[in-house]
Amino acid sequence: MIEKLDSRVKFLSVLLLSVLVFLLDNLFAALFLLIIFLVICQFAKIQFNIKMYKNLTLLAAFIILLQTLFGPGEKFILSPLFPNSIPLIGGMGSLKWEGLILGFAVTCRLCILIIIFSIFSKTTSPYSLAAGLNSLGFNYTTAFVITTTFNLIPLFKEEALTIMDAQKLRGMNSLEKGGFFSRIGAYSGLALALVLGAMRKAQISSVVMDSRAFGVYNKRTWLDKPEMKKTDFFFLFAAVVFCAGVLILNGLLK
Repeated sequence: MIEKLDSRVKFLSVLLLSVLVFLLDNLFAALFLLIIFLVICQFAKIQFNIKMYKNLTLLAAFIILLQTLFGPGEKFILSPLFPNSIPLIGGMGSLKWEGLILGFAVTCRLCILIIIFSIFSKTTSPYSLAAGLNSLGFNYTTAFVITTTFNLIPLFKEEALTIMDAQKLRGMNSLEKGGFFSRIGAYSGLALALVLGAMRKAQISSVVMDSRAFGVYNKRTWLDKPEMKKTDFFFLFAAVVFCAGVLILNGLLK
């Protein structure tokens, strides 16, 4: 269903939902939106890597801790954090209820954004996205830059896995079994290899684009010109109504 929608509808819906996420300031409204998108992922059969769940859990715990410690609030879970009997740091720090709630809300908003862009990238081909952006008034050079960015994400992932396999074949397994400092060194080596590979591919792409006279003509013809259908108009209308409903719910729950 989602794959068959017009790329312009999906692009505009993603923009609307992204703005909506930043406008949400209520935890229950953010949780409601997160549950909705998790259900959509199940229907669209979009699966995420287990390692991604682990990284998100660590990031969420870090955000919640920061907001609980340093966020605004007047109701305390624990105050002071360190007993007065401890020298130098005694009587300092506090854990706030408002900060804890804000931390959970920020985590939900972050997860929603990740899910939205994952659904969009996995159900939209770069070619249809470029054609849709061009029909919306974007210069086709700009559309090419945007779609190239989406293309680079799976390429970087594939190249990173290739580099990691090459390191394992050479006996370097610090990324999985090494200590903290050895992992930092291994990741810096991986990042350097990725940057050098990206620079090499960018240079090759530049030569290929120049040889094909990319950007010479102001207009470009498309093999499959995007056309809006009744389903697309209905989905866009439903997205607008849904965003308005979530905003009303967010206001009522304050």
